[in-house]
Amino acid sequence: MPGKVIISCAVTGAIHTPSMSDYLPITPEEIARSSIDAAEAGAAIIHLHARNPETGEPTPDPAVFMRFLPVIKQNVDAVVNITTGGGLNMTLDDRLAAPLLARPEMCSLNMGSMNFNIARAGDRVKSWKHGWEKPYLDRTDDHIFRNTFRDIAGIVERLGKAHGTRFEFECYDIGHLYNLAYCLDQKIVEPPLFVQTIFGILGGIGADPRNLLFMKETADKLFGDAYVWSVLAAGRHQMAFTTMAGILGGNVRVGLEDSLYIGRGALAKSNAEQVAKIRRILEELSLEIATPKEAREILKLKGGDRVGF
Repeated sequence: MPGKVIISCAVTGAIHTPSMSDYLPITPEEIARSSIDAAEAGAAIIHLHARNPETGEPTPDPAVFMRFLPVIKQNVDAVVNITTGGGLNMTLDDRLAAPLLARPEMCSLNMGSMNFNIARAGDRVKSWKHGWEKPYLDRTDDHIFRNTFRDIAGIVERLGKAHGTRFEFECYDIGHLYNLAYCLDQKIVEPPLFVQTIFGILGGIGADPRNLLFMKETADKLFGDAYVWSVLAAGRHQMAFTTMAGILGGNVRVGLEDSLYIGRGALAKSNAEQVAKIRRILEELSLEIATPKEAREILKLKGGDRVGF
């Protein structure tokens, strides 16, 4: 569908903590409401993590996911995309517990192990609401997010081949693209590949415009017409990089997981505010925004009637 841009929205994530923004969705009710509003603003895909409703700490608990997944499905037609990355110090079984129960149309899948340093994410926080927040961030200068080739193949087998779930392949560096190319060559994964290239996380590729072009050129070389390209960038780079992606024919991801801001020094008051902004930019560039139905067709998803919630 030439010119159709898929907007994904990552609603809460596992990077930012409650003390960084009062607008970060925490409770299942807040996550559901924020997801519905983002979908109504134009997001075709909603990317979801869960949090402890009392403390805001990321949780893999399927029971918490099940408090907001059905609500989202009942109110909007957006594609639900559940994390398999989870949060810091979660085991692989922890990370897969909710996806295996929910059997969603789509899950995220990090394409390799990597240093994942967010220790400085809370530098502007003057006082912390909860005791877990600062230690959670501080220890990431000694943190490795694990996804080995065996882990990746196992996730695809347990979710993709068993339940028809397809993946948002998260590529934080050039090497992750080659990891995905290997998986394609070995028939572990199959096209169309939804390739999310990620910029600005310490441990991954930097948020330099030349890097965005290099990632796209490399993906073009490795995957040809077998992939669908999308871009997200952390923090202040979010809107600039997603705008570049649109200009270059790509798809985009925004949301409070990736950036807490709507502009320089101004906190975003909702996920929908970020979705509305990138939608407005893209439409002013004469680009059309994909509906959830069109996103399903582009990505060959199984449909919302075949999920487990």
